[in-house]
Amino acid sequence: MSGRTAVIALVLSALALSYAYPVRTYLEQRAEINRLRDSQGEQAQRIAELEAERAKWDDPAYVKAQARERLLLVEPGEELIIIVDDKPDKGDKDSGPSKSSKDPWFDDLWESFDNADNSG
Repeated sequence: MSGRTAVIALVLSALALSYAYPVRTYLEQRAEINRLRDSQGEQAQRIAELEAERAKWDDPAYVKAQARERLLLVEPGEELIIIVDDKPDKGDKDSGPSKSSKDPWFDDLWESFDNADNSG
């Protein structure tokens, strides 16, 4: 190996080392940009879903239906009839009382009052 070849090899290796860090940084930043674009797309989709949900609440019929379903509210003059099934489900084999997720909100409130009276 001649001196001239050694100098050229040394210069080329110095250039390769000096460009390695900026290239690595560039590639990392491109990956970060792509990840952020994907995240932004997911957020835009979530925003669209939430805006569609909000638009539903602008409709008085939807609000009335939700009040009937969630809060068991009725129009004046109507009667509310709640059918209670005392038979336990076949899947419920717990030893304690089970709490149904469909219990009306006022039952939960009344139960909390009873528990507060009985604990003191």
